Amino acid sequence: MANDVKEIGEIVWVDYTVPDASKVRDFYLSVVGWKVSEFSMGDYSDYVVKTPESEQTIAGICHARGSNASLPANWMVYIKVANLNESLDAARRNGGQVLTEPKEFGGARFCVIKDPAGAAFAIIEGEAGG
Repeated sequence: MANDVKEIGEIVWVDYTVPDASKVRDFYLSVVGWKVSEFSMGDYSDYVVKTPESEQTIAGICHARGSNASLPANWMVYIKVANLNESLDAARRNGGQVLTEPKEFGGARFCVIKDPAGAAFAIIEGEAGG
């Protein structure tokens, strides 16, 4: 079995955030064949995406609600960094923009930033579990 610990610089997760996650979920289920399970967000559910055969967890499909309300509709990659605060400082110094303040989830800290060309992505420190 492969090592599940992710390296610094590795893409460790992918979310797709859109206004109507249920509609988009159904599109990908029929086109790609993915399976999903619901992930409770309190008063609504987002979706955990799984491969059709082994049901390996590979991504999330999220409603643009709550803390995701201000995010652009896109596939959001999460890239592992050694130190979130240092990476945020470096992003600002090098023409990036912080879109969300750091948040904690499942033992990890993350935030969304924009690169100088305008592409949004997340940086994450630690190992998120669950």
